[in-house]
Amino acid sequence: MRVHAATDHAGYEFLQDLIAHLREAGHDVVDHGPDHYDALDDYPAFCIAAGEAVVADPGSLGVVVGGSGNGEQIAANKVVGVRAALAWSLETARLARQHNDANVVAVGARQHSVADAVALVDAFLAEPFSDDERHVRRIGQVGAYERGDRAQPSAPGV
Repeated sequence: MRVHAATDHAGYEFLQDLIAHLREAGHDVVDHGPDHYDALDDYPAFCIAAGEAVVADPGSLGVVVGGSGNGEQIAANKVVGVRAALAWSLETARLARQHNDANVVAVGARQHSVADAVALVDAFLAEPFSDDERHVRRIGQVGAYERGDRAQPSAPGV
């Protein structure tokens, strides 16, 4: 699977280890930066580039990393078509894919050990979307809003 990855200075070292792990596991990893450690870098451009690449590359997934993962998730989610989820446990990583068809996972490099953070990414990448009708419907509602349809969705039976 192709994986688009990006980080900031707080996740730079972790992302290098993660990329090596993912490549060893057979994934085709595209690194969207930064290409060197800079304590003053700004994550939005890197995370937006990774998000744009995921949207332009059907079937691929993305990983964005920072100190907490919060800002990186927010930046990636500004890209139309990205559904980025912050994973902080194996269950949240799996549910992001299973229920939300998330296509980007955000991880906080300062929040987890390297082994635990790698496990979060592995769980995210391995989990398929459930295709359950209720999840498809909800994702469709979010997508409609994202495309400018501001009609309020209603729940079935309402």
